[in-house]
Amino acid sequence: MTVTLIGCGCGSLTQEARTVIDSAELLIGSKRLLGEYGNGKPQIEAVTASAVKNAIRNTDAENICVLYSGDSGFYSGARLLLPELAECDVCLLPGISSVQHFAARLKRPWQDWLLCSAHGVDCDAVAAVCQGRPTFFLTGGKTGPAAICRELTEAGLGFLKAYAGDNLGTERERISEGTAAKLAENAFPPLSVLLVEPAPRPARRVPGIPDAEFLRAEKVPMTKQEIRAAILAKLAVSPENVCWDIGTGTGSVAVELALWARAVYSVEREAAALAVAEKNRIKFGAWNLRLVKGEAPAALSALPKPDAVFVGGSGGNLRAILGTVHTANPAARICVSAITIEGLHNSYTALQALSYETEVTQISVSRSKPAGGLTLMLAQNPVWLITGCAK
Repeated sequence: MTVTLIGCGCGSLTQEARTVIDSAELLIGSKRLLGEYGNGKPQIEAVTASAVKNAIRNTDAENICVLYSGDSGFYSGARLLLPELAECDVCLLPGISSVQHFAARLKRPWQDWLLCSAHGVDCDAVAAVCQGRPTFFLTGGKTGPAAICRELTEAGLGFLKAYAGDNLGTERERISEGTAAKLAENAFPPLSVLLVEPAPRPARRVPGIPDAEFLRAEKVPMTKQEIRAAILAKLAVSPENVCWDIGTGTGSVAVELALWARAVYSVEREAAALAVAEKNRIKFGAWNLRLVKGEAPAALSALPKPDAVFVGGSGGNLRAILGTVHTANPAARICVSAITIEGLHNSYTALQALSYETEVTQISVSRSKPAGGLTLMLAQNPVWLITGCAK
């Protein structure tokens, strides 16, 4: 039995694909593709890998074509079907993908684009556009271009230039362009794609942004540069991580986390702190930082599962907060800062009670200060970092 998986492209089959379809004994695919390319041949409507596999198992046909939209190698159902066809002679024929077709319509090369699918899968649009490259979104279902643009606009990125394409390769093809905020107000059919220009971000640097670069507010605490650098090192944040920052204060740790992680959720109960944290979020282009007004642990319940958590302030609820983190993800890496011996003791014993492998680091920093024609070293308050990792 020969099974050919064909990418039907955006309205234009390759000549090789036409030849194979013409010689096929059976076509399998979606209703739309069978209606477009069936030509009266025997056909079975099936979309999921399991349904296609069952159709193949229950037929006597020896030459079968499975039709996919776009390209068989670009977010195609062919990926899931291939492992199910080990007993068959399988061939893949590519088609013109939507990204190729769209790039041609925009008269732009696409080799530097970040390619994302929001078609039936979770997609963090804000994190994507923060990667420094134009981002192409393959959309579908409830997550169309307007929904993605609304998400970007809510994050403060409504000014980004965006392009939408729908019904590509058909007589109804339409290309729309404007800001994300403008496209968020439009309506698009299911067969749509979106390209968004990259979000402005500062040049990436090692952790530890100078304190003077952050905006401050009276009586709102800020974690100092050397401590921030150590916190990021202890949390070992990677670009795929989701982070929680509890008791964000000025937002200095949250901003630094956001410049390295996929997404950061900062919980803060004080309005003055939230206001200055929002200003720092915008100043540093930390668009993937979401500020959450509320008090932990109650405010943590609706947040996505964290990979790394920093607790800079607990409001006396440390044990409940760490318990909530442990429930959300026992494997999450945790770092708690303390400036008093009591805070150190409470943090250490709370992490030990949850069976984390616990480590304590004391950081004592002195900074130079001019004194007439001389230089003195001015000691800062020592800070303890108490970290917890799953054993």
